[in-house]
Amino acid sequence: MHAGRRFTLREVLFWTRRDIYWFLFLAIVPTVLFEVVGWKWLTLPWVPIALVGTALAFITGFRNNSSYDRLWEARQIYGAIVNTSRAWGIMVIDFITARHAKGGVDDAELERVHARLIHRHIAWMHALRFQLRQPRAWEHMIKVYNREYQRWYQVDEVENRMEDALTGLITLEEKAEVLGKSNKATQLIAMQSKDLRQLLDQGLIEDFRHMELEKLLVDLYAQQGKCERIKNFPYPRQFGTLNLMFTKLFINLVPFGMLGEFAKMGDGFIWLTVPFSALVAWVFNMMEKIGEATENPFEGGANDVPITAITRTIEIDLREMLGEKDVPPPLTPQNNILM
Repeated sequence: MHAGRRFTLREVLFWTRRDIYWFLFLAIVPTVLFEVVGWKWLTLPWVPIALVGTALAFITGFRNNSSYDRLWEARQIYGAIVNTSRAWGIMVIDFITARHAKGGVDDAELERVHARLIHRHIAWMHALRFQLRQPRAWEHMIKVYNREYQRWYQVDEVENRMEDALTGLITLEEKAEVLGKSNKATQLIAMQSKDLRQLLDQGLIEDFRHMELEKLLVDLYAQQGKCERIKNFPYPRQFGTLNLMFTKLFINLVPFGMLGEFAKMGDGFIWLTVPFSALVAWVFNMMEKIGEATENPFEGGANDVPITAITRTIEIDLREMLGEKDVPPPLTPQNNILM
């Protein structure tokens, strides 16, 4: 997520500079052929080009609205995870007591139970973010302009390993079991439910309170499933392909329409075809790239939902609920990008 006031012109130009070079080339070639070589027939009427541009504007608007909906839904899901996580913390601490325990349970043992359940939840948060950052075939971080821009910030899930993030939060036995499963986050919530059942049998938690905590686990499963739905189901490829094809077609036609328009203005004005064709192509290309950069909100791009920073915020809140002193600091933006 970009955490500054706006993307600077330098950042935008750096991100799109390869496209700009190509647009200038596409405009220079027909202009030279028209003016220097004398191919006056190279022009095209502006009306059919404008019709293609109109169709492109409609489908680009549809694509960008759909991409924004995916991004905003992903942010709402993580907002729900934040709320449920905080509720989990206070309910674990306040609901699990030694009042009806079978046998003696001292305060130190009770604190260990609270810490175990809350730390395991933090481990679930870390496992979920690592799973959501795993690349998919349809995502765009593999493209050269995104890889170049990614040098301005670091994606923790790319630079580090899930097993390191889980260290110290769950036991070695649980860690080995979880890492051997295909869906680590799912197994961690299953462990939470199993632990709650054992606490119920020990009398550390009452039936009603046990049911309320289980409802929170079900809600966390629901939020995880919503994240996985966005992650594993791309923006429909037929719409994405059509938008890209229309954009490329329009960009290639623009210089030929511009030639005739500037030729009407007299000698010398024909060379204005180059900058104005590149400008129009850049504007439409930027609209297409904005939709592309928004449609996968968990891939690790500069416009993604900052799930790493949100996870750290939740971890800080939960550790402070436990009264821990060794609390990690909040994550800060790197070159205005918050992951």
